[in-house]
Amino acid sequence: MTLATRTTSTSRTRSMWDSTVGKKAVMATSGLVMIAYLVVHMAANAKIFLGAAGFDAYAHWLRVMGEPVLHREWGLWIARVVLLASVVAHGVSAYQLSRRDIKARPTGYVHKKPRATYATRTMRWGGVILGLFIVWHILDLTTGTVHSGFEEGKPYSNVVDTFSTWYGNVIYITAMLAMGLHVRHGLWSAAQTLGVGSRVRDRSLKAVANGLALVLTVGFISVPVGVMTGVVS
Repeated sequence: MTLATRTTSTSRTRSMWDSTVGKKAVMATSGLVMIAYLVVHMAANAKIFLGAAGFDAYAHWLRVMGEPVLHREWGLWIARVVLLASVVAHGVSAYQLSRRDIKARPTGYVHKKPRATYATRTMRWGGVILGLFIVWHILDLTTGTVHSGFEEGKPYSNVVDTFSTWYGNVIYITAMLAMGLHVRHGLWSAAQTLGVGSRVRDRSLKAVANGLALVLTVGFISVPVGVMTGVVS
């Protein structure tokens, strides 16, 4: 590849990123990556209902997946880097689109569209709540920084201990409700951005978005509820 070709390619990429369409595409694609992660993560969390042995065995597998081709924890770190890149790309594009929207209409509309305003505010505040929750979740169950009862190498015990506190439950359940609303609107919005949506498909897409959001919300919240009710102990 010649210098001129590389320059042209870089210029096109830059132009795409600078455009509103490009930022929406990045936001939609990164959002779908995170939704896929949430589905897998929820299914993995359900293993806690099988007991400590099964849950801890899964946590151990995460650290050795890809062996012997990959070194220990390489597979896990690859997944983390992809997820982190998606979160950053999603957050940056969302913020820049929001700022661009505000600059385009500084005085606001005389007649607002309630549904659009509700959806926009839900996505913005939901994104903030989820961003703060991700930081808390890592410090709580990955590093143990804010978890006084954290025990290295005992994920089942750590989860039970976290959800044995009122604040652990409040933080987690609040975040999962915000996640459900975010997925509900975000999945349908991503379909429109990527050209999948249409008048004919809209009803089906909304049904899928609503259904997936409900399944994810109930699936994640079932873990703290299981601990609170003694099903998981």
